[in-house]
Parts: sequence; C-alpha cells; structure tokens
Amino acid sequence: MNLSAPRVGFVSLGCPKALVDSERILTQLRAEGYVVSSAYQEADLVIVNTCGFIDSATEESLDAIGEALIENGKVIVTGCLGARDDGALIKQAHPSVLAITGPQAYGQVMDLVHQHVPQQTDPFLDLIPAPRMSQFEQAVGVKLTPRHYAYVKISEGCNHRCSFCIIPSMRGDLVSRPIGDVLTEAQNLVNAGVRELLIVSQDTSAYGLDTKYKLDFFGGKPIKTRFKELAAELGQMDAWIRLHYVYPYPHVDDVIPLMAEGLILPYLDIPFQHASPRILKAMKRPASSENVLERIQSWRSVCPEITLRSTFIVGFPGETEDDFNQLLDFLDEAQLDRVGAFAYSPVDGAPANQLANPVPESLKQERLARFMEKQAAISAAKLAGKIGQTMAILIDEVDSSGAIGRGAGDAPEIDGVVFLPDITDVRPGDFVEVEITDADEHDLWAVPRE
Repeated sequence: MNLSAPRVGFVSLGCPKALVDSERILTQLRAEGYVVSSAYQEADLVIVNTCGFIDSATEESLDAIGEALIENGKVIVTGCLGARDDGALIKQAHPSVLAITGPQAYGQVMDLVHQHVPQQTDPFLDLIPAPRMSQFEQAVGVKLTPRHYAYVKISEGCNHRCSFCIIPSMRGDLVSRPIGDVLTEAQNLVNAGVRELLIVSQDTSAYGLDTKYKLDFFGGKPIKTRFKELAAELGQMDAWIRLHYVYPYPHVDDVIPLMAEGLILPYLDIPFQHASPRILKAMKRPASSENVLERIQSWRSVCPEITLRSTFIVGFPGETEDDFNQLLDFLDEAQLDRVGAFAYSPVDGAPANQLANPVPESLKQERLARFMEKQAAISAAKLAGKIGQTMAILIDEVDSSGAIGRGAGDAPEIDGVVFLPDITDVRPGDFVEVEITDADEHDLWAVPRE
C-alpha cells in the first residue's frame, strides 16, 4: 500500500438516495488513490454526508459533525442539511468546519478534498503502487451495501411541493437520468454479481417527465426515458428488481402486469401519508382515499401476490379525531402489508409549520401508538397466512446460529426478514427455496424446502 496516500474518513447519513451520493464520492476517492479510513484518528480529513429531512435527522447530522470535529478536526460537510439556508445551521453549530456543500455536489466535494489533502508526489514513495480498487469496485464502484444488493438512483429532485417537506428546496426539481445510463449501471451491477436492484429516487413513477420521455439507447435499442419502459427493461435482467418511492400516478397501473409475469418483484413502496381528504389537501397531496382503495383492489386483481408498503404521518396540524379515524378505517380497508409511520414534527422552512391547530405532542404519540397497534394486528394476520407456503428468499446474513434472508415482499432494513435457524451451509447472495413454519407481526421463520 502507498503509505503516502492521503486518508479520508467518511460518515454517510440519511436515506438510500443519500447513500448513493456517498457511494459516488467514495468511488471517486478510491479511483484517485485516496485511502478510505474507518477510524477518525487515522484520517487526514473527514467527510460527513448529512440528512436534514426532519428534526431528528438534523440533530443526528449535527451530532455526527461535532463528533468528527472532536475526533479529527478537519471536516467537510455535504448533503441535504448543507443546502438548508446555505448551511447556516451548520455554520452556527460548528463554525470550524472546513466547507459546506449541498447534495449531489460530487465535483465540489472532490475539489475541496484536493484543496485540503492533496495527493503528495515523491520520487521514491511514488514507486509504490497506489491502493488498487478491487475487481468489484472497478466494475461498479464503491458500494456501502452488501455485495449482493445495490441501490440504483434514477433521478434527482422532486416537482411536488408537499407542505411538510423541504426536499425540493434542498435537492431541486425533478432531473431524470438518461435511461441508457441507468440501464448500463444496472447491467454492470448484475454482471458483477449483484442479485437485487433497489430502484430509488424522490418520485420514481415521475421518471422521464422532465425530459418529455426523451428517446435514449441501451444495447443499440431505442428506449423512451419513462417509468414503464424502465421497469420492463430492468425486468429482463437476472436479478430481483424492487421499486421504491412510487407516487400513485395512473400509469403505475401499467407496471403491475410486469409483476404478475414475474419480471419485477410484486412490491410497491407508495407513501400515501394519510387518508383523510381534508388532511391530504392540507399536505398538498392527492385527496381521494376512495380512489386509492379502488386502485389497490385493481392491483391485487391483476397481481394477487403484490406486497404494498407505505408510510403515514400522524398528528399533522389540524388533524381531528375524525380525520384520524378515517386513517384507521383506511388501514382496515386497504390491508397494507408493510407500514411505517411517524408523528408529525415541524421542519424549518416547511409551509406546514404555519398551519393552524397544531396537535399536542402527547396526542400525536397516543395516536401513533393506536395506529401502530392496528397495523401490527393486520401485519400479524397477513404473515400468519403465509405459514405452510413456500417461497424463494435471498440470503443476507449467515452466522453460527443460522441464516437470515428476505422474501420478495421485504426490502432490506425497512421490512421484515425470514429466519432460517441452524442453516449455515448457505452464503449471502444465495437464493433458497423455503417453507414458512412460523410468524409474528414483523418476521417469518422457515426451513429449506425438501
């Protein structure tokens, strides 16, 4: 190893979209011969990729910056929190940071690295080869996920202006990547052994809208930069294809047959956020929960095995007991498979902060507990219904106690898992046919199929 190569520490926070940004910066660092250090004290500089979506994420980011400054002293900040008020919050809390950038500022971050820890040239030390990227890294870049799955980001930004969200002010309006670039990246990942591709963006089903579905090329074939075409082409690759952050536009209906045919996973991650038309209007979201229920019924008629995941906000300003009961009724009717929820919290710069009749914190938490209790019962019943079924699972972890995997209905880190007790003769990335033997409200237990 080239002992003269500068060492850079890296802290990555936030959502999968931010993780992809981190991977891109790390890939460039490694390509230029920088060593990525896992210890603050051994690094010449630390980069912190921040999140600023909600208050808890902001606090976590500020804490991470503070820790890096204490342990190392030389810190560059990038990511969403850096875009809020031109980094004013970070400057106020940590004035000694070297520099602050917003998200997707790959070139700017690298320029700052070059400025503060330039590569050294020495006629003797330079005879020692620079750190080499592994064959996997050369093929697909540095990945922060396990080698058998990877996130593929298809666009940046969002054209919606939901009243609780400040992401457009941090990441801008929708900018779709050319479909040829996306498909080339996906194919390279699959060729390198990745078994599951998780498709992410701020608004996945709006893909290509900003380019008017511009024609591009992949493998010499013309393809429109559009959601359905993207899903169809990805479905030809030898990997699980999982769609995240899908806004329920009417054309989402077009990809459900692809799920029924087994081309892409029968899984949709759709952030419904609420069910009360009045609250959805205040959120500046579509305000027709009845139509949503009809859509769900239609999707299930085409693809009965589809897994539906969603997220909801409880205690939004002005939410009455009647609004909340409408949300509970929606859960009963929709019977969603996987659900996450959080109590509304004000975010600096979000228009919702100015809405009348904020819900008291104690009531938010009480409603959140009732919401999760109802969904837990729904989830437990759905998972219990899988006992005795067979399914393919993708192995994520193996240790002396057994293996842990996921089925088609479970995304990594946010959904449930399938436990295979005492099964140790498999490896991460293997597909295994199993029979489900037990379940609780989150997870499944299984044995290999004979």
